[in-house]
Amino acid sequence: MPNTFGCEVRKYKFRDLTIEELKNVSKTYPNFTFSMNTYTFKDGSQKDLLNFSGTVPVKYGKPKSTLIGLIKEMIAKFEEELPLYSLSSSDADRQSELLSYIAKITEGGTDMKSRSKTGRNEGCFNKITVVGAGDLGIACVLAVAAKDVADKVVLLDPSEGTAKGGTMDLEIFAVPNVEISKDFSASADSKVVVLTVNSLGNAQTYLDVIQSNVDLFRGIIPAVSHYSQNAVLLVASHPVEVMTFVSWKLSSFPKSRVIGVGTNLDSERFQYMLTNLLKAEVLAKDAWVIGEQGEDKVPSWTSCNIVADQTEAMAARNSREKVANRAMEILKGKGQRSWSVGLSVADLADSILKDKRKVHSVSTLAKGCCNINSEVFLSLPCILGTSGVIEMVRLEEDPLVQEKLQSSAGSIHDLQQQLKL
Repeated sequence: MPNTFGCEVRKYKFRDLTIEELKNVSKTYPNFTFSMNTYTFKDGSQKDLLNFSGTVPVKYGKPKSTLIGLIKEMIAKFEEELPLYSLSSSDADRQSELLSYIAKITEGGTDMKSRSKTGRNEGCFNKITVVGAGDLGIACVLAVAAKDVADKVVLLDPSEGTAKGGTMDLEIFAVPNVEISKDFSASADSKVVVLTVNSLGNAQTYLDVIQSNVDLFRGIIPAVSHYSQNAVLLVASHPVEVMTFVSWKLSSFPKSRVIGVGTNLDSERFQYMLTNLLKAEVLAKDAWVIGEQGEDKVPSWTSCNIVADQTEAMAARNSREKVANRAMEILKGKGQRSWSVGLSVADLADSILKDKRKVHSVSTLAKGCCNINSEVFLSLPCILGTSGVIEMVRLEEDPLVQEKLQSSAGSIHDLQQQLKL
């Protein structure tokens, strides 16, 4: 019975074993042919993958060869050797869709044209996964849903135990296009993965707290990176600069696709205060809060609106500095509650998914900026798009600002050196 099979092979962890298996296939079924073909994934990305095809000999009569028999053989095999990742119950909808599609094929109800159209629609599907079902995670989900940023949002709760109050309420009131899961496979093909988890252990020191978070991320980042290999990782866990660095190292993603929420919320508030409270709209469009999230953040500017005359320039700088200091004093009294950070996350995700090329102050790899030579993440103005950070915006040169950034970079680097990745 002639059948044609295709096998797409990604990067195999056990390469030698894979080659040995293919040799066995070639020896047993010499009519099989092997070739390298370009495969297009759902998100539109392409890779050159191994493909083999051929005719499978099947005996007629007894024993019979049926799909049911094949499935039984697969079940027996998986009972011997479990697959690395199991499917969650949430994949039932996808399985039903596949069965429906197969039924259409057997009834002649579909063709290549309709299949091609379906593939294009799936490629445009915007999916966000939020990891962590605490107050911040739920706030992110609600903010993303309220702003209609994505077609689907997955709230991934990797913690043990029964559903928490927040996730239970999301299920009870059925927020549209939101799925709650404990299985990492539910995050597959996400365009953005938001990290909100923080360890709640009994750590004694600040270093112990961060190390607990690092240990937590060890079980999360490789899994979400596996299922969403082209995603942008957006880190909101604390301390955001260190955890963004950890996510970058554990994921092996390019630096452009690993960013932290950083001082985006502070910058938006800063610009709002300058425009609406201090009536300095001209200054606001180039004003940013940069550096390290917390007490060491600093105001800066991306262009110089100072006049050419030296005396007038000095007066303008002094005036600008006074206005900025007033805004920063007001900013200090504003806390960062979960819902406000959630809105900031939704704002960043919107710029990424819709390729807005909008400037945000986010945690990005600062090496090479302001004479920083270590691998640390600091908040700097960056243009964001579907691939994450597209370009870092040039800051106005200011020795005091550079000194503060270098000081933050030094303390963060020293802290990172004490962590066990």
